[in-house]
Amino acid sequence: MCGVVGVYCNDENLTSKITYYLLFSLQHRGQESAGIATFHNNMVHLHKGMGLLNEVFSQEILNRINGSSAIGHVRYSTTGESKIENAQPLLVKSKAGMIAVAHNGNLVNYWGLRMKLENESRVFLTDSDTEVIAQLLSNYLLKYGIQESLAKLDEALIGSYTLTMLINDKIVGFRDPLGFKPLCVGEADFGYVIASESCAIDAVGAKLIRDVKPGEAVIIETNNVEFVKIAKSNKKALCVFEYIYFARPDSIIDGKSVYEARHNMGRILAKESYVEADIISSIPDSGITASIGFSQESGIPYLEALIKNRYVGRTFIMPEQKLREFSVKLKVNAVRRNVEGKRVVLVDDSIVRGTTSRKIVEMVRKAGAKEVHFRVGSPPIIAPCYFGIDMSTREELIASSRSVEEIRKMLNADTLAYLSLDGLLKAVGFDRKELCLACLTSLYPVEVPGERCCG
Repeated sequence: MCGVVGVYCNDENLTSKITYYLLFSLQHRGQESAGIATFHNNMVHLHKGMGLLNEVFSQEILNRINGSSAIGHVRYSTTGESKIENAQPLLVKSKAGMIAVAHNGNLVNYWGLRMKLENESRVFLTDSDTEVIAQLLSNYLLKYGIQESLAKLDEALIGSYTLTMLINDKIVGFRDPLGFKPLCVGEADFGYVIASESCAIDAVGAKLIRDVKPGEAVIIETNNVEFVKIAKSNKKALCVFEYIYFARPDSIIDGKSVYEARHNMGRILAKESYVEADIISSIPDSGITASIGFSQESGIPYLEALIKNRYVGRTFIMPEQKLREFSVKLKVNAVRRNVEGKRVVLVDDSIVRGTTSRKIVEMVRKAGAKEVHFRVGSPPIIAPCYFGIDMSTREELIASSRSVEEIRKMLNADTLAYLSLDGLLKAVGFDRKELCLACLTSLYPVEVPGERCCG
């Protein structure tokens, strides 16, 4: 999914630090690599590395890359390996100037575009689809202004692409016409910020101005902000998984509170699939808000059955399955006193591969639970994502070829129930035509080879 940010600051000594704090608030969106690019003295200064932000940056490094403008990125990989060459932002130097690009999303037509550019003698240093975006943009900027170049870029790309860019001293944010991935803009005493989520804007004391609309760009130059419509679209395809799992619950995305959406998911889930039990507990942390809603609606008390180790990252976004399985054992531990002899309802936001869920049910049973019921705050995930979530094949998705009863047996739960699609739509508060629901329906908002398109 990745997190992208941009900063214009009227104090050059603060720019890199503000960028760091923005990215720190988005660390949940990517833990593989991090990077910051700043513009100073007609040069783009770039530092990036593998690992978490605090492993990549020090105070000394941040002091060294000051400037009035900056963009930043935290990454987990969906196209391109997890290696330093693919860490972002990516920097391109051309006759058009110095261009740095940070990308959240995934291009469906990446390989076709790359082959075309390679046939034009373009040399690639990475296997990331972001480099295709950077090279195309560099080409267009040789002939056109920023707005026209973005329009040309939009014509060439198929898929999801939310971008922050340094084009010389200008900061540009751009969101694809379907608005797959979020982007918003904030204002503070020091200047302006762009970020994937509003929680990052809050973290640096800025005030949310508004979301960047699908097909829109925001251009920041010399303390001036301009919103420009680049591409027209008759529909939206906002990623529903942002509300289910990925975004921080304290964020507001496209006018909707993520916390409120997840709380609603839990309440509706309780109405749809009530079960007699002694306690409701969440799968920490992303299941907490839905479990509170479930508890309030059902009247069954909320009590922690599981405690999370705060120093272990999110298992879902770890790039290798073996790492996911191993990290479950380190990530959570059952509270025996809270579950022993009790009927326990475990509430999670989603089940993707089922690895974590199965081990957690086993853990709660070993701690003495009398019954373990599993409730899921989203419908079954049955289809892969081609737009930037690490669910790339049907084979890895537990619900792609199994019934709910078969999954229940695999998890060894006494009962299992998912939130209905209608319940999800009601909880989030969007019309289904405004959301990308492909992972839940197998109907894709753009043409994907071998898949059905919902037009």
